[in-house]
Amino acid sequence: MFSFFLLVIGPFAAAVFYLYSIAADQYASTFGFAVRSEELDSAQNLLGGLADLSGNSSSDTDILYEFIQSRAMVEKVNDRIDLRTIYSRPEFDPVFAFDPTGSIEDLVDYWQRMVRISYANSSGLLEVRANAFRAQDALAIAEAIVDESTLMINELSAIAREDATRYALEDLEQAVERLKTAREALTRFRSDTRIVDPSADIQGQMGLLNSLESQLAEAIIEMNLVMETAREGDPRVEQARRRIAVIESLIEQERQKFGMGGTARVTDGKDYSTLVGEFERLMVDREYAEKSYLAAQTVLDTAQAEAQRQSRYLATYAKPALPESAQYPQRIILSALVFAVALLGWAIGVLIYYSVRDRR
Repeated sequence: MFSFFLLVIGPFAAAVFYLYSIAADQYASTFGFAVRSEELDSAQNLLGGLADLSGNSSSDTDILYEFIQSRAMVEKVNDRIDLRTIYSRPEFDPVFAFDPTGSIEDLVDYWQRMVRISYANSSGLLEVRANAFRAQDALAIAEAIVDESTLMINELSAIAREDATRYALEDLEQAVERLKTAREALTRFRSDTRIVDPSADIQGQMGLLNSLESQLAEAIIEMNLVMETAREGDPRVEQARRRIAVIESLIEQERQKFGMGGTARVTDGKDYSTLVGEFERLMVDREYAEKSYLAAQTVLDTAQAEAQRQSRYLATYAKPALPESAQYPQRIILSALVFAVALLGWAIGVLIYYSVRDRR
């Protein structure tokens, strides 16, 4: 019984005396928020499109969760309101009050005791509880956390917008260079070959070839008619043969231009089939460069439009409010815990004592 009163009743009575006589009341200001974001559609999936409003951004919420508990947050809030003075207001409270002579590391540890955060991964909601020894101080701390969190999210949003705009500008510059190169290559081809459009030129050449073949047929018919009535050595027959030979030579030259036989070549040693193939390749390159340019320009316009508005923002669904009554420390719960721990320790000690005594 002596040990029971010494190890259980004594600590329990001391804890009750401290909690109800010495420990200062603590007020709590609770608020909740979520990070909302507007995601920009992929530029390659569209040749035009705007940003869509998406749900919460879990990565930004994770960053904010760590930021609220970090030394950076403590320093920022401490610059706005004197945390050392606020947390050391009780004149004598060795357990719950902060020692104003403590270092910044001590203040960060104490901050993590007084500012509690709960994070729901499924919904992305953050709930924060800021404790202080005065209701006005608890509200001031909560409002400072909201303000600094908003600035943090705005900074993340600004960085993301700058990156998106910079990347879009780089893509646009590459697309412009690609388009310039494709157009210069096509202009060089037309200047070297003196052909604006090989397809139109081929149609003209095909018309000339058809006309020559028609004239050849007429010349052969005319020669056959002359040979039926002419004598040997008739100059009309020789003239008809020379005319047919000239027409056949012209037809052969035209066919060689189309790569249909022979060894003759046209511009720069290339036949028409080669020129047409090269022209089509240049046209494909130019069309691809034009589409890439349009896509890059659309991305840049969208990125610039996105930069004009806040793509990430803090949606506070429960704003900080001035508490009316002290909720901490939870004296009944703490007293019960002290009694339970002391009782458990005393019971274990008694069991060990009797076990050792019985072995003797």
